[in-house]
Amino acid sequence: MSGTRRALARAAVTILAVTAITAATSTAAVGRVSLTAACDTVPTGVRASDHWLPFTVPAGLMPDAQFDGLRAHLQVHRVRPVYAHGRCRSVPSRAAVLIHGRTVYGPPVFDLRQRAPEGGDLSVQRALARAGVDTFAPNLLGYGRSTRFAHGLDDPGNASLPGYEPDGTCGYPAGCDRTHVAAFPLDQQGSPELLFTHPLDGQRRSHSSHLRFARVDTFVRDIRQVIDDAIARARPSDGRVTLVGYSAGGQHVARTLYAANPNPLLPQSDRYIAKVNRVVFLSSLFLNNSTEEPTPPTGWATFPLRVYDAADVASTWQMPAERETACTGHVVPGSPGRLWRQVLAEESTGLRWGGDVPGHPTGLARSPVFSSYGWNTAVAGQLTPPTLVLHGVEDTTSAVGNADTIYGALPPSMTNKILVKVACASHALLLEGCAGPRCTPSSGIPYGGRPHVPWAGPHATLRAALVEWIRNGTVNGASTGRFLVNESGVLSPLP
Repeated sequence: MSGTRRALARAAVTILAVTAITAATSTAAVGRVSLTAACDTVPTGVRASDHWLPFTVPAGLMPDAQFDGLRAHLQVHRVRPVYAHGRCRSVPSRAAVLIHGRTVYGPPVFDLRQRAPEGGDLSVQRALARAGVDTFAPNLLGYGRSTRFAHGLDDPGNASLPGYEPDGTCGYPAGCDRTHVAAFPLDQQGSPELLFTHPLDGQRRSHSSHLRFARVDTFVRDIRQVIDDAIARARPSDGRVTLVGYSAGGQHVARTLYAANPNPLLPQSDRYIAKVNRVVFLSSLFLNNSTEEPTPPTGWATFPLRVYDAADVASTWQMPAERETACTGHVVPGSPGRLWRQVLAEESTGLRWGGDVPGHPTGLARSPVFSSYGWNTAVAGQLTPPTLVLHGVEDTTSAVGNADTIYGALPPSMTNKILVKVACASHALLLEGCAGPRCTPSSGIPYGGRPHVPWAGPHATLRAALVEWIRNGTVNGASTGRFLVNESGVLSPLP
């Protein structure tokens, strides 16, 4: 072969090789682009599930020592975002732990499957999941499908008996009780609509446990376990969760974030505080009570069980009569009934209780009696996570002054703290709507709404605030300040 032909052959081979390499590189590049393009930057759906966290009751954690060392479990209701093609690496993973109040269970109150006025549903968890936040709503010990114990809340004889006479005597064979707060009323066993007919058959019973079921630190242990579980399952990008406390859950959350908690059963408070990136106090209980657990002058309640019915649940929406008239549509039609049905769906033994017609129990829900302490201005003054305080102006269950007091007690050095008061919102702020002319602002855009569209109500504002707070630590772009949402949903600074 001549030199010219050999040169031409070598050139052809080189061209073929370069072409092959280029093609391979292009294929690889296309593959990379394809893989990148296949991921999702926003959730394509949500998925709800329940799981259980087992543990052994530490000795001394509960007031009644008969529960020491027993096996127990917590129910956790998780609603997470779903990414059909996988979440893009550039999209951060976020997680929130939502703590319920004194009475209504966590899954129903945070995942209410009631249709919202603007479409969709009233579920806080699903709204957060659609915004990319993985949410965990536990039932604390004694609530829902978490453990209640045979000699605890499964025993109807552990509901309250009549009170003692003024001279300290008791005229009832089954015994008498005392209580430390009106929230845990006396003689529920004697109420025909509650327990006297079903299941007591007209006879009050003596208790199998003579102490309150829990103390606040009992629930702090629960919250710590759920925080660890949420981080392990959701794998948030910053390794931390946002902690939300609703109603009495605000007290339990605050105690969880109390660095000086001296309880030897709950060491390393700082380690758990470091796992919380932000905190929200929603319609929070605030009694400005003792940092520790002092015995009240009349003593703690002498019974562990409280029962309640649909009317008790409906009272969550209560507001002053004149405000009921002005705040049109604040109760979304069907929502109290839906909440009660979801509460009963979490029940077991209680389904056979309640009602005054023999042979026809109506069903009751159960909640534990507990001591309250550890949520005061001193505790608020040492909080370190950025803090959002949200409250309904018409809240009669937990006075609106709580919000001002909590916000005012936060450390002056805390530069990331916000107070939001919502007009025409009761204790059920997270579930409330709006109807009628008041929902259309004369000027401005509802926070959590759209231009030229009526305000959907407090639940829409709450969702917007939670999403923005969890993502950015801001509300309406502000990182600090006091704000009011008016009856039309428009947010403005407070003086």
